[in-house]
Amino acid sequence: MKLINFYVDGNVRVGILEDQEVIDPLQVHGQVRCFDDRQIAALSNTVSAIAAWEQLKPAIDDCLAISRKQGLGRYPLSKTRIAAPLLPSTILCSGSNYLSHNNEKANADTSGKEPEFFVKTADCVIGPGEGIVHDRVLTNKLDGEVELAIVIGKAGRHIPIENALDHVFGYTIVNDVTARDRQVRSRPDGTHWYELGRGKLFDTSAPLGPCITTADEIPDPQDLMVKSWVNGELRQISHTSQMIWTCAQLIHFFSINMTLKPGMVIITGTPSGTAWSTDTELGGKWAGTDGMIPAKGYLKKGDLIACEVEGIGRMENPVVEA
Repeated sequence: MKLINFYVDGNVRVGILEDQEVIDPLQVHGQVRCFDDRQIAALSNTVSAIAAWEQLKPAIDDCLAISRKQGLGRYPLSKTRIAAPLLPSTILCSGSNYLSHNNEKANADTSGKEPEFFVKTADCVIGPGEGIVHDRVLTNKLDGEVELAIVIGKAGRHIPIENALDHVFGYTIVNDVTARDRQVRSRPDGTHWYELGRGKLFDTSAPLGPCITTADEIPDPQDLMVKSWVNGELRQISHTSQMIWTCAQLIHFFSINMTLKPGMVIITGTPSGTAWSTDTELGGKWAGTDGMIPAKGYLKKGDLIACEVEGIGRMENPVVEA
């Protein structure tokens, strides 16, 4: 199942994406009663729906069956404005999680040895089609990174690797937008160091979407193709089997620090092909394969960046100026 948020009369509603149609469960319920009061309350947003999913899903299944049979509550996707599929309280981020990305850039001392831990928040999130703001006061080197994102569905702390995936509700796509000249700093001897806070956490730095694909439809998150394009040029192409730390290992890792809760998101790193790889000033070393086109520069006003993960979909965002 693919869970989305979409706009109806300016308000965000929880919906289900099927093929090229959006199903509105509450509109179906308005014509054929599907939910009790608690389930209706849970459908107020996707985070509460995820938290109540065990009780909610059978009613949603019945609602979808009614919609398919009677054609109720269905909108063409092409005529529907999609929002980010959730606003997570916390986005726990793993950097340097693909060997190919490590090989193309200046590395921190921990690169390849443990996940590079940083955080984004719901304030960073935008949805498909919304503008990534290039604020030149903040950065002159705005970059994008396609990543698989894990959506937590079951709470836990110190989660063992062997049952970590039991805590996953589903998966979505994130573009880990980065201010490279805030992230990567140079020493007088030509070596580099990182400042992840200002380089990663800022307005519009976490495009998220277009949907959350539930875990039952992605039995192995280490078997997905990951791609990105800028203005139609292939920037990144890789496979989640190339992660250094698997999704299960990342869940375990982050749960040592924090109790993971329904609606939290873990992003899993990006493969090679970022604009950073062509920036020798910041230690970049481009080494793309599989038809990838090296970036001619960083993101700028008018660019369109597209991110795609197999089994989830495609998300596009334009770059705009502040």
